[in-house]
Amino acid sequence: MIAMIRSALYIAIFYTGSVFFVATAFFAQWFSIPLMQWAVRGWSRWQYACYRRILGITIKIEGHLPHKPVLYAIKHESMFETIDMPRMFNKPAVVTKKELFDIPFWGPAARAYGMIPVDRNGGATALRAMLVLAKKMIADGRPIVIFPEGTRVAPGSQPPLQSGFAGLYKLINLPVVPIAVNSGTLSPRRTGIWKSGTITYKVGEELPTGLPREDIEARVHAAINALN
Repeated sequence: MIAMIRSALYIAIFYTGSVFFVATAFFAQWFSIPLMQWAVRGWSRWQYACYRRILGITIKIEGHLPHKPVLYAIKHESMFETIDMPRMFNKPAVVTKKELFDIPFWGPAARAYGMIPVDRNGGATALRAMLVLAKKMIADGRPIVIFPEGTRVAPGSQPPLQSGFAGLYKLINLPVVPIAVNSGTLSPRRTGIWKSGTITYKVGEELPTGLPREDIEARVHAAINALN
């Protein structure tokens, strides 16, 4: 019963507050990039605060996050880590499926912020477009974030990495920092009820550039599933 009440309060309070942050980011993109970036980071912090104070969920990081542009490869189990990235990192450029950029208000603001759309069916043309944006973000000193499994997965599942990950790794020439996360154990998939507890980010060993495709995929796959 307590979990149901907490979840209902979270939905009401988080999404009401989200309207302010998303609307601010959307309108600020035309007259103040700093304000737009503040709103995006603010939305991320708003979710973090709601998780802690309403849902009773704490977040901890095991390991070291480097203070330089790298390619972060992160396990994806819930919406939590998608929104949490601007809080975790300094203006991260997140590789996100193209369909999400069609969402009113959020889509244009995400493009202006520097999110990188990926067209899974676009082939080489889509990869080149993604590469151009990624290199621009790297030149600005921003880290790149990718969810290499391509979509949210259930806790305990370990699908193979999408082919685009290895292609991006090879072309942008950045070291990879894999991160496991267990958010799916607390976030609802069908029930709509969050559980209290701890979400852990487990930061893996930094992997150098230039590794063969089979090697980088195997090492990232193992690292992002370290909490399974």
